[in-house]
Amino acid sequence: MANSIIGGKSKNISTTDIASGLREALNLGIEKQVNSLTQEDGFYKNDLVKIVMPEELQKVDLALRRVGLGSLADEGIKVLNRAAEDAVKEATPIFVDAVKDITFDDAKSILLGNDDAATSYLTTKTQSALYDKFHPVINESFTKVGADKVWSNLISKYNSLPFISKVNPDLTDYVTSEALEGVYTMIAVEEKEIRTSAAARSTKLLQSVFQLQD
Repeated sequence: MANSIIGGKSKNISTTDIASGLREALNLGIEKQVNSLTQEDGFYKNDLVKIVMPEELQKVDLALRRVGLGSLADEGIKVLNRAAEDAVKEATPIFVDAVKDITFDDAKSILLGNDDAATSYLTTKTQSALYDKFHPVINESFTKVGADKVWSNLISKYNSLPFISKVNPDLTDYVTSEALEGVYTMIAVEEKEIRTSAAARSTKLLQSVFQLQD
């Protein structure tokens, strides 16, 4: 077994174990944190990842509330989050597969990096491909959870108001990007917990690997 020398001390742990430990940490984040996003209100009631009206539609939200359609605006936000919650169920295996791509060469630099170094690595390596795979899932989820009907009604109501500029937003693109950001955010939460709290290292492999960066 090859030794790793970190902080001037020789540790009887190989780069293979380090890579395996990082994969285990990310998989734990997926299992614990990302799966929580698939539950009802997993996005909607989680302030870290809740999807709100996109900036260009803030005027829609305000205009509808001014004319007494606040409940419609609220429902519009809720169904965006419902679509994300539904889609993450389908996309989780993609993230699991992506974790396998961490190489031995990258393992040590990731371990000694910031509290979200492994998550950042995963984001860089997978974001483009995951977007392409996630986008059609979100599109299907819009129909599945009824978001398409809610937003068709919402936009129709807004566009019928006097003295406004009509809108036709690409909500599938927006929710896809926000849902991906939410997934990475929650993986980072778990990674930081494992890095900073010995109690969160639930296996011997996690304990032996992450004590190297303590």
